[in-house]
Amino acid sequence: MIMKKTIAAVLMTVATVALAGCETQTESQQRATTGALVGGAGGALVGQAIGGNTQSTLIGAGAGALLGAVVGSSTTPQPRGQQMCRYQDRYGQIYTAPCDDRYYNGNY
Repeated sequence: MIMKKTIAAVLMTVATVALAGCETQTESQQRATTGALVGGAGGALVGQAIGGNTQSTLIGAGAGALLGAVVGSSTTPQPRGQQMCRYQDRYGQIYTAPCDDRYYNGNY
């Protein structure tokens, strides 16, 4: 049993180092990868604490990795000029367009 845990720890370390070296990823992909790793580790710990067996640990790791990847990807900040704002024209029609200086200066 101890040997299995040691092998699993070594494999997780190797996977972490391998994924950390991906310099060709976009910022969103990097944040999703980091979120998946952190979420997977946290989910595995929570699954082990709740269920106390391998099945609950794996389920917790999978759920944590999925949630971490989604949160990491969705929290990527957009560069200035790519945010979209809602505006209302003088006729009352609402439309979406790239944010202008009013948004960035707080004068909206």
